[in-house]
Amino acid sequence: MRIERLDTYLQRVGERPRVLVRITTDDGVEGWSEVYNHGPDLAFPPLLEYLFEQIRGVDARRTSYVNQFLLQSSRFPPGAMGLAAIAAIDHALWDIAGKAAGLPVYQLLGGAVRDRVRVYAGLYAAPDVPQLVDTTAELSERNGYTAFKLSPYRAELHRNRFGLVAAELGRYFGEVRETLPDAWEFGFDAHACLWEPHQAVALAAALEPNEPLFLEEPIRPEYFPAWARIRSEMRVPLATGESLYSPNEFLSLLSVQGADIVQPDICVVGGLTQMVKIAHLAEAHLVPVAPHNPLGPLATAANVHFAAATTNFSILEFKPDPVSWCHDPYEPVDGHLELRPERPGWGIEIDLAALANDDWVHWQRRVPVKPDGSTAWM
Repeated sequence: MRIERLDTYLQRVGERPRVLVRITTDDGVEGWSEVYNHGPDLAFPPLLEYLFEQIRGVDARRTSYVNQFLLQSSRFPPGAMGLAAIAAIDHALWDIAGKAAGLPVYQLLGGAVRDRVRVYAGLYAAPDVPQLVDTTAELSERNGYTAFKLSPYRAELHRNRFGLVAAELGRYFGEVRETLPDAWEFGFDAHACLWEPHQAVALAAALEPNEPLFLEEPIRPEYFPAWARIRSEMRVPLATGESLYSPNEFLSLLSVQGADIVQPDICVVGGLTQMVKIAHLAEAHLVPVAPHNPLGPLATAANVHFAAATTNFSILEFKPDPVSWCHDPYEPVDGHLELRPERPGWGIEIDLAALANDDWVHWQRRVPVKPDGSTAWM
């Protein structure tokens, strides 16, 4: 069962571009994955082909070997794009390994430690409360969600005095708590837009009276002592991790006690093989894992199997974007994704006919400009 072929497909998830990957073995077993496009998107297919040529002919079931080989094939530690490509190969091989064994991937990780995987709905905005009531009611009725993620920015961040931004957040979350069911949970994602630690502490203070699920990524990720500082000054759960790449970086964060919840992205850190290592590090520091996952059905499938077999998993991000190329994605029921013990590999099917034509959409970040003309984080 040797790696024989790698194919890429230019597709989309919602309004974001997405490269899909298929690896085929010499005896016809196929493994699938999706790339987290967070760089120059069209650079991924040639990068994947370059990596594939180094592993052609290797036993496709040697997931750990291939993952380590690709990490070591570069003179310098791979960054965002390199690890995203390695993750895509890793996940396709895990899918093959499960299919070869006739087992779901989580069984290859030691078996399930839970019967289903809790999810929260990523909303990524701070809509007026009447609109939020309608949106969450529909999601709760249809999928049973009891947890949601919002933006903390009701006032424009880079064009207002920061005290007004924090005060408006406090008023908003208070109204949310007064209006929506008290049992529901709300996380807030600050998207690493802040650069000054005291501002992160101010956001946390605004949220504190109404007990958020977490405050996510309130400052830039690079300087770990700042995370230790803000966690010591905050009284709400501090979450981060989507911008960290390696077990070493997570160990540095955990060693300074810089987070209450870690949020590695399985498609960013080098795949399931590295994600498991990060989870073990977090468990040793008494820290739960809530994976970052604003992606499509294949990334969600990989996260489901990770979560099923990981003791310190807590909750999974879920973005409800239908796609044309997967007709049986994991969908929340009663706020959870059910395991599929009868299906080998990831447990979903990819519609090859839907991939016959590229369905690509261009997307790029727009960097904010402050009133003085300087740029800001977004």
